[in-house]
Amino acid sequence: MKILVLNGPNLNLLGTREPAVYGATTLADVDALCRDAAQQRGAEADCRQSNHEGVLIDWIHEAGIAHREGRLAGVVFNAGAYTHTSIALHDAIKGAGVPVIEVHISNVHARESFRHHSWLSPVAAGIVVGFGIDGYVLAIDGLLRKARAAS
Repeated sequence: MKILVLNGPNLNLLGTREPAVYGATTLADVDALCRDAAQQRGAEADCRQSNHEGVLIDWIHEAGIAHREGRLAGVVFNAGAYTHTSIALHDAIKGAGVPVIEVHISNVHARESFRHHSWLSPVAAGIVVGFGIDGYVLAIDGLLRKARAAS
């Protein structure tokens, strides 16, 4: 069972960007956490990051194909600020038909009002918000449970 972990814009700055909000953990640490969590659950995590919306869309399209072919359980996706702005990512998730768990490190509902709306939530299979980087592990657990229940 394979899981795609996608991180969007500015998440490459984890560890130095707003440590009071995001902590001192780096993206490399998050990737290692996801790979270890997936492996402990009998799965494999493919971790990727891009600051470019089109690249993220392409990866979601690829994930849809892999999911239909039975090669991918789904996607754990922290879209960063694109969560609040991207109808294109909404459409990609909806069109690809791949289960996506939306993840946010911080509690976006306790932050600026523009972060309270997500274009991804209506097409996400689940949402994990405000648990720090442990949210990725919760998302992996949820995604694998959904995949195993569906098979």
